[in-house]
Amino acid sequence: MKQIPRDQVVARIRDENPWWKAPHEIPSALAKLRRRDYFELLHPLVTNLAVRRAILLLGPRRVGKTVLIYHIVQQLIQSGVPPSNICYLSVDHPLYNGLTLSELLLYHQQAVGGTDEERGPIYVFFDEIQYHKGWEVHLKTLVDTAHGYRFVASGSAAAALKLKSNESGAGRFTDFLLPPLTFFEYLNLLGNNNLIKPPKKDLPEELSENKIHFFGAHDIEKVNAEFIQYLNFGGYPEVIFSQAIQEDMARFVRSDIIDKVLLRDLPSLYGIQDIQELNSLFTTLAFNTANEVSREALSKNSGVAKNTIKRYIEYLEAAFLIKKVHRIDRGGKKFQRAKAFKVYLTNPSMRSALFAPLEDNADNMGDLVETGIFSQWFHSALNALSYARWPKGEVDIVSMETGRPDWAVEVKWSDRYVTRPQDLGPLLDFCRVNNWHTALVTSKSESRVIDFNELRIQFVPASLYCYTVGFNLIHGKSQLYLPQPPLPF
Repeated sequence: MKQIPRDQVVARIRDENPWWKAPHEIPSALAKLRRRDYFELLHPLVTNLAVRRAILLLGPRRVGKTVLIYHIVQQLIQSGVPPSNICYLSVDHPLYNGLTLSELLLYHQQAVGGTDEERGPIYVFFDEIQYHKGWEVHLKTLVDTAHGYRFVASGSAAAALKLKSNESGAGRFTDFLLPPLTFFEYLNLLGNNNLIKPPKKDLPEELSENKIHFFGAHDIEKVNAEFIQYLNFGGYPEVIFSQAIQEDMARFVRSDIIDKVLLRDLPSLYGIQDIQELNSLFTTLAFNTANEVSREALSKNSGVAKNTIKRYIEYLEAAFLIKKVHRIDRGGKKFQRAKAFKVYLTNPSMRSALFAPLEDNADNMGDLVETGIFSQWFHSALNALSYARWPKGEVDIVSMETGRPDWAVEVKWSDRYVTRPQDLGPLLDFCRVNNWHTALVTSKSESRVIDFNELRIQFVPASLYCYTVGFNLIHGKSQLYLPQPPLPF
């Protein structure tokens, strides 16, 4: 049997790095794509050589990690880095099977005939690194020994990679999460930010105290139409530009993204045997996004053991398909033995891929809106989001960053509560128990501040809330744009 010649590996590396040849550019189709706003956050990390660390670019499938790498490459070339000092390697390619990361670097040098180390560092991008056995040990060794190199590794199994990063790469790796598109990025990529107007800097005195500053809309109906489109199709960059994919989400998104995670990524990383069982559980959780579930109920309905259900949910979280949110009581206390919890899709558009797109007034639109709002916060480092539930009520989003309720948001896709605040009984009760005098509620189209029963309630359209949070998580350094939720009195 013939062995694959070394020159075939070298030829493959040359094909993956077209900028080594004139005109020293990335493929034109990628160069024309608008950059995600996360580029402005990642680029400084890659080029900051003061700390010797590898960058781990984490994120689910098809959110644009590889395109972001190419845009970083493009910027490096434009800033004067010699093209031969930039190497991209798709680690999951079969030709690289069995090769160590160090051996791949030697092949890179052979492919370019040496590098120009005197003109700066050598940037190496390892794409889909989770398929390289023992990657964390090899990469850590390279960080310690390969002086003059800057390493960036990407992978789709975000939580699994992060776990190994924490275990083996402490002090050697910097994690960078690239999530699905925020609503802010969605409008920006489509060039529709002209629908949004900036917050008012000067508010009337009677509204300024305890009022949160949100972006506005020139036409809220048009913004809401885009918001519904975002909830159904907006999480993946390639989908928002393709009418063909939007018309057949089940084929393109489910088969190319969800099924690959369930059929390839999770089995290979965790050794899962019963894929059909896992797939069935994910479909059930996706249909119940934003609703409370329990392992007992899931086990009873599926016939799968509770411990297996628990492991499957952990796997689905590791694959960045879902996010589990824990429950607190009316006073903000955590349950000692939490039996119930909520599960959210990390990308609301996965629901339309599994079932069907929802229209404005669909019965489940409120759940999808809540999922979309939660998904904006999943982009942040804020890991203390909970929901409050007790026998007589529920509050949708509660931050427990300080160990107690810091702020809360009640998610509504309706304007009726603006004129009927008394119908917000659970939220009013929660604020009273926690001694709050301000509250935040999303609406469908109304932006207003009202006073009711010694409580100042700010209503903001859900679409504008999503936009403001997404903007802030990327660019929000100014207090004006920071959506500080209501603080306790």
